[in-house]
Amino acid sequence: MDSSVLASLDTAITELRGLRSTGAVFGMFNVDDEFFVLVRPVPGGVDLLLSDAAAALDYDIAADVLDLLRTDPPDEEDDEVWPEGNLALLADIGLPEGEMLVIVEEVDLYPDEQLEMIAQRCGFGEQFSGFMERLDQ
Repeated sequence: MDSSVLASLDTAITELRGLRSTGAVFGMFNVDDEFFVLVRPVPGGVDLLLSDAAAALDYDIAADVLDLLRTDPPDEEDDEVWPEGNLALLADIGLPEGEMLVIVEEVDLYPDEQLEMIAQRCGFGEQFSGFMERLDQ
């Protein structure tokens, strides 16, 4: 997908809904190497995971995730990192909720490294790494 889908969460969801696949369809978005968002359209809605709820204070797309989750953003004084959303949204393809939480809580990793770990656990690590290498060129 084109990076323009990050213009808004609604655009990303619409683009993902338009993809046709025999398997699971979901988006993995690394936003400014600060946090990531997982978006998975499901019948009747969308499953979301925001790796750092505090990102909603600085990024519209993170605030939009919290809006859809009907969750208030954290206080500006709060400097803790915690996820919001469905930690089990990829459980059916190999990443249980507990393992997702461990990955998200690895705050010493950049979001692309966390996403690579997610891709490896879900069985498409090589494809993800190859895609990331092409982006770096």
